[in-house]
Amino acid sequence: SAASDVYKRQILGHNGSGKSTLAKHINGLLVPTEGTLWVDHMNTASDADIWNIRQKAGMVFQNPDNQIIGTVVEEDVGFGPENLGVPTEDIWKRVDESLKAVGMTAYRHHSPNKLSGGQKQRVAIAGVMAMHPKCIVLDEPTAMLDPNGRKEVLKAVRELNKKEGVTVILITHYMEEVVFADDVYVMDRGHIVMHGVPKEIFSRVDQLKKYRLDVPQVTLLAYDLKEAGLAIPDGILTIPELVDALSRPEIRVPKGWKLPEHTPKKEKKDLPQGKESIKLEHVGYTYNPGSAYEMHALKDVNLEIPQGQFVGIIGHTGSGKSTLIQHFNGLIRPTEGHIYFEGQDIWADKFPLRGLRSQVGLVFQYPEHQLFETDVLTDVCFGPKNQGLSPEECKERAREALKLVGFPEELYEVSPFDLSGGQKRRVAIAGVLAMHPQVLVLDEPTAGLDPKGRDEILDQIALLHEKKDMTVILVSHSMEDIAKYVERIIVMNRGEKMYDGTPREVFAHYKELEAVGLAAPQVTYIMNALRENGILVSSEATTVEEAADEILRVVSGEKKEAGSRDGQVRR
Repeated sequence: SAASDVYKRQILGHNGSGKSTLAKHINGLLVPTEGTLWVDHMNTASDADIWNIRQKAGMVFQNPDNQIIGTVVEEDVGFGPENLGVPTEDIWKRVDESLKAVGMTAYRHHSPNKLSGGQKQRVAIAGVMAMHPKCIVLDEPTAMLDPNGRKEVLKAVRELNKKEGVTVILITHYMEEVVFADDVYVMDRGHIVMHGVPKEIFSRVDQLKKYRLDVPQVTLLAYDLKEAGLAIPDGILTIPELVDALSRPEIRVPKGWKLPEHTPKKEKKDLPQGKESIKLEHVGYTYNPGSAYEMHALKDVNLEIPQGQFVGIIGHTGSGKSTLIQHFNGLIRPTEGHIYFEGQDIWADKFPLRGLRSQVGLVFQYPEHQLFETDVLTDVCFGPKNQGLSPEECKERAREALKLVGFPEELYEVSPFDLSGGQKRRVAIAGVLAMHPQVLVLDEPTAGLDPKGRDEILDQIALLHEKKDMTVILVSHSMEDIAKYVERIIVMNRGEKMYDGTPREVFAHYKELEAVGLAAPQVTYIMNALRENGILVSSEATTVEEAADEILRVVSGEKKEAGSRDGQVRR
């Protein structure tokens, strides 16, 4: 389309579908080997026009740390205009305008290193805006952010689109971010396979799943209810639309309908009360003590995790999550308190810390930082090798671990650096599993993955947890993933433990979670919205499956207190 058209366009697609490659073509980072790409009537293959093209079409990457180079926010935002030869007086005007547009004026004299992920991403957007582009391309800008950070960035982007008239092209794996787009493109194997407005695209749930994609929880819930026989319209995208659909008098279940049977998720009271795995007593940790940059990352944390639990840890950026989990296997030594593994103080004299790190395996947020060998099999062998096992035993352990995470055998001799993001994560997890740990700690293992890849990895981890009675500790910014998989949630806020309970218990405090930069799964908001509109469902559901069951029970009249005698929902 012409660059003067003001659109919010979304590009969806699985990992490896060609989204990022397409994005890099739009501002000339790549040049097509076939065909021609025009930006504001300029050919991206023209060397003479390349800098003008990059001024017209700005790019914001997934990780803002890869894009921020200044030591002070205002200097970083002014870097682009300065390189375009803009006069100094005009540079400062552009810096002022751009920081105001993204709501970061108050931070102009701060160091970018001291900002949260969401704030850094807004600075990156401001840096692109200061070049006065007609179009801004955002490649997974919210993949690494907490719920509040995602809201901050998307709000800034929508404001730029509406008030500044900037065309926005957003690449994302968060389906709920697509709802407000004017146009949606779906890619697969380098081709555009679907194109339309969000309502058209998301009405084709089965087709999207074939392309390894997903739909917003509200859309999936409406789809499941329609599949069960309710007269729900196609393409529901928002909670008000679903509430309106369920409020219609004709909504009732068909004759002969039976509630599907599901295996209930274990609640905290049902969890094994076996031997203690990890215990923290009054743990505190301070970065840079005694300096101008002193920061208390953890404060008086008390925590017990028995063997065999599946625990989720959530918290806003900077809440202390990553610092906390690095204490579990002794990567960080607490400045206060004690840490125990199977009843032994891990910092006591003669405690075998090296052995602990074999028993408590940690998979970092960026798996490429954890891989270093020449091929996949050798990389996975590294842990067992350091445990003193023979080469034959190492290879046997490595093959077993790679099989457990579903990694294809034909790629065992490939360099880990030539793998996709999802494949790298599988190899990193396999490298830890090959050491036969009792505890598996995962820091954002699915960030940046497409929905199918996310589900494959988390399903595999859940299977390992169940089959091997392995303790799993999952750090995630996805409330939906946390609700679906874990049995217990620990909420961190400013270095302190804020909540500790089952998903139902924790997400019941969704308003308090929002106040500290978090959220609940979309299902929680759906069920509370239904109750507020007189549809008396229980608000305890935290997954789409639980919500569908609860709504169908109420609509069918199975819950007498929630429905009238004729089976319709009381309003």
